[in-house]
Amino acid sequence: MTAPEATARRRAGATAPSGVAAAARGGWWGMAGSLANAVFSFVFVGLITRAVGANGAGAIFTGVALFTILSNACKLGADTGLVRFVPRDLAVDDGRSVGALLRTAALPAALAGTTAAVPLLLFPSVATTLLPHLPPADAVALVRLFGLFLPAATVGTILLAATRGYGTVVPFVGVEQIGKPVLRVLIAVPVACYAPGLLALASAWLLPALAGSVAAWFALRRCRAGHGTPYTTGPGSVPWRTFWGFAAPRAVSSVFDISAVWVGVILLSVMATADDAGVYTAIGRVVTAGALIQLAVRLASAPEISRLLAVDKAAEAHDLHRVSTCWIVLFSWPLFLLVAGFPRTVLSVFGPEFVDGAPALVLLCAASMVNVAVGNAQTVLLMAGRSSWHLAVTAAAFAVQLAVGVFAVPAWGVLGAAASWGAAIVVENLAAAVLIRLGLGFTSVSRGYVNALAAGLFVAVALAASRALAGDTPTGLAVGMVLGICVFATSLWRYRTPLRVSELVGVLRRRAA
Repeated sequence: MTAPEATARRRAGATAPSGVAAAARGGWWGMAGSLANAVFSFVFVGLITRAVGANGAGAIFTGVALFTILSNACKLGADTGLVRFVPRDLAVDDGRSVGALLRTAALPAALAGTTAAVPLLLFPSVATTLLPHLPPADAVALVRLFGLFLPAATVGTILLAATRGYGTVVPFVGVEQIGKPVLRVLIAVPVACYAPGLLALASAWLLPALAGSVAAWFALRRCRAGHGTPYTTGPGSVPWRTFWGFAAPRAVSSVFDISAVWVGVILLSVMATADDAGVYTAIGRVVTAGALIQLAVRLASAPEISRLLAVDKAAEAHDLHRVSTCWIVLFSWPLFLLVAGFPRTVLSVFGPEFVDGAPALVLLCAASMVNVAVGNAQTVLLMAGRSSWHLAVTAAAFAVQLAVGVFAVPAWGVLGAAASWGAAIVVENLAAAVLIRLGLGFTSVSRGYVNALAAGLFVAVALAASRALAGDTPTGLAVGMVLGICVFATSLWRYRTPLRVSELVGVLRRRAA
């Protein structure tokens, strides 16, 4: 290490806030965005299902699944590369390589997005294969519409990831978790009321993606100006080979990650019915909403872990992972327990034909509790530079999901798709937890973690009592929520010290002041 680098590392370590405090601050922003995202995503899915039914919703969300998988694949792992390398460059080189990093990341992603859009636009067979239940002309028009927006959405995601490298989640929360969901609902409401067609409703989902890309560009310019990052045009301190050596495995694993969420929709659309695909999409939205707290913490903690490891503060990085895992379990387990206790009532929000998906929802809630129980183990793998390890984990999980799905979906429909996804969730997260423990020395268990599990179990008892008294009904759900909140608040106060609640509250007080 050169003398200037050593000086920069000492300066970064001395002036930056502690990893836990920074993660807590970002985590509150993330939670606010997660709540908004969950509410407006629910509303949007409800609008779609009410406007065109399960069959039409299945067709639209099959297009969304294809678009989401392709856009994540076309990022080529560059978004995670920026989250890892930008904070490191800010810590050791005052951000002099950020411009070069952006060019290295965005240009190949733009080319990949354009290339991926070509078959969607020019080959009708792609559309008729994915949407066999639609008239061919409608299927082709729908898939072409998604193809038009693919390149811009891909680049926008890359730019938004770069803003996280500056230690703030506000642009990501504002654009991805609040701006896009709210705008989709605002567009979808009049469309659903006055022109409820497949193309119009799909446009309501796509147009905010384009607006988000523009907003991401402005947000990144503001981050760079606020930090005083120089707009250099020369080569950066991070070689092209180093960046893509990390990003390339992540490019493949990100495809596995997003495919795990959406491949069930595609399997059901092709091997079952569009109705089943619509029901499964609604179930997926519920499960994803429950995991948004984990996402909020990951958004804030990922660049902090990278920064701490860059300035040789591994002990603080380990502590940050333990505390963030504790908070994830504390706030996520009660949500999944609530949904698993009243699945038919929750799904009835989308329409009466969706309540038959209750067993699948319960199964995925159980798998998701395993997911949050290990914390952001996969983020630790990536921020420690072990993208190849992460690739091996996600590949194994996706292989399990496909193997189970091919056999289970034709036999069990929605439940089979949920079983395949649930198996993948368990395999992926347990494998990642073992790797960070044995290979990197990161542990998740602490006194606060045990207390967080205990709080979840107390909430489960309260919900079970409500279910026994009132059944899976709106009344039972309402009573369960009241009892669960009371039990949760009591547990939070009782275990406030090991749960390090004061650090969360302290961040809020400082922001209010």
